[in-house]
Amino acid sequence: MKVSGVFAVFWKELADNFGSRRFLILFILISLIGVFTTYLSSQAIVAKPAETPTEFLFLRLFTSQTQSLPSFVSFLGFFAPLLGIIFGFDAINSEHSRGTMSLVLSQPIFRDSLINGKFLSSLATIAITFASIILIVFGLDLRLLGILPEGPELSRLAVFFVMSIIYAGFYLSLGILFSVLFRRTTTSALTSMAVWFFFTFFLYMLANVIADYTVPITQEVTEEVILKHTRVQAMIMRFSPMTLYGESVNVVLNPSVRTLGPIFSEASEELIPAPLSLSQSLLIVWPQFVSLIALMLICFSVSYIVFMKQEIRSI
Repeated sequence: MKVSGVFAVFWKELADNFGSRRFLILFILISLIGVFTTYLSSQAIVAKPAETPTEFLFLRLFTSQTQSLPSFVSFLGFFAPLLGIIFGFDAINSEHSRGTMSLVLSQPIFRDSLINGKFLSSLATIAITFASIILIVFGLDLRLLGILPEGPELSRLAVFFVMSIIYAGFYLSLGILFSVLFRRTTTSALTSMAVWFFFTFFLYMLANVIADYTVPITQEVTEEVILKHTRVQAMIMRFSPMTLYGESVNVVLNPSVRTLGPIFSEASEELIPAPLSLSQSLLIVWPQFVSLIALMLICFSVSYIVFMKQEIRSI
């Protein structure tokens, strides 16, 4: 019975998500950005073929940036949280505001089926959106460059796809948490946006202040001081899901990246200039990847527990 209730809520919410105007607007926006960034990256590759390595050329469409636009990965790291927040901030409190919560739960649908179905349907909508955008980039690549991705590129792209879903899933679960805690949709939306703003912008400024205070850069700057300053800044920034996601996809989509953060020049000379395998790349970013999964599960678990203990009545 619980499984059937979850599927009933899942398919109903999935249809509502794809039929909503806010989803259509954001999907068109992200798709246009993906097309523009991919087009400019492909044009840069065509204009300077001698300067572009031929290995893992398809992945460079996602990571290459031009003078006019950042890379596709950078744009997705910025807009994916908005997609998650849009589907999560009114998932529960909208039922309260419309007075339909008691009516829904009076049907043979359990509370956990309701919140699980809403979460899974929104996560599936995000996954379908990302898959559609990647397919658009794939088609544009065939049209402009005429190259087919190889097996290692497809496997890395699949990992990037999963990481993007989990990254957006964290903000989805965060939006659902605030939707459970606050009865007003405007309050949950503003609170979710405030958390996203803190992790995206304010934490970067805070990391700079802490790094300048703990490891000040004086007039006599040495390589060791710069490395310590950068490492302190990076340590603070890793509290942000955006940083965790950026580091993860940068290593996964760039097989030549062998370490995170700055290293001494002597140590960099000892690194073998050869691309890593996918398993080796995952070993580098495994803590970041697990942290993103943990953040998503913790937020959803808290919202699940609060919702299960919450009093449901018409207001």
